[in-house]
Amino acid sequence: MKELGRINSLLINRFTANGAYLALHDGGEVLLPKSYLPEDIETGTEIDVFVYTDSEDRPVAVTTPPVALLDEFAVMEAKEITRFGAFMDWGLMKDLFVPKSEMRGDMVVGEKYLIRVSIDFKTNRLIGVNKYDDFLEEDTRGFEEGQEVEALIFAQSDLGYKALIEQAFEGLIYRNEVFESIELGQKVRAFVKKKRDDGKLDLSLTPSGREKYEEGAEKILALLKVKKFLPLHDKSSPESIKELLGMSKKHFKQSIGQLYSAKLINIRQDGIELL
Repeated sequence: MKELGRINSLLINRFTANGAYLALHDGGEVLLPKSYLPEDIETGTEIDVFVYTDSEDRPVAVTTPPVALLDEFAVMEAKEITRFGAFMDWGLMKDLFVPKSEMRGDMVVGEKYLIRVSIDFKTNRLIGVNKYDDFLEEDTRGFEEGQEVEALIFAQSDLGYKALIEQAFEGLIYRNEVFESIELGQKVRAFVKKKRDDGKLDLSLTPSGREKYEEGAEKILALLKVKKFLPLHDKSSPESIKELLGMSKKHFKQSIGQLYSAKLINIRQDGIELL
């Protein structure tokens, strides 16, 4: 069934007490339960649905898609662990099963993991795969240093935060360069800092060079337009700067230097104020 795991536009064939039966491309039908039926919908109407199998392995359609479709990655929370595998919360009534053979290691209920939605061709069911390394690419020639990317934070290591880029590449944001709160499953704007020989990318949350400080200056200026005064200055501790602005002390000093040169702020002994 080629509709499995994907968003499909299907026609309504008929209605029953349980819902509506939609026409599949192979001539079969799939049930759209009554709870998902929009009001005032008629036979012959086309509707966008996600198709998967229920707890009894029957195909079923829903109008609310999961966090990841077939062949896509998402960060999912483990809801139940058994000796056969793990059940992950992917936003549907039926949890996504990750077989023991597809786990990178032991999982813990309540923890989040990077999962790829795949098909078990032996059973024709959708399953989750935690061994993400098998699907990642190492040819990073399509990236340039300084390039902006969207990064999905999926794990922490001693060095920092692991991130998935374009559903195919692994990146790392170093812990000592992070000055804001980051959570697993969060998508962040990042910039390619370095292309490594192992096929991975070093990332930064701020652009390099002058653009970085211009962005920091804009952030400080926007805050000053609201508060008029910030109790931060050259002698402020890195911790207080990070807490209030989410940036390093070096970044802060460069940014206020730009604002001062542009005659937008006044630097006092006890802080900075908007002119």
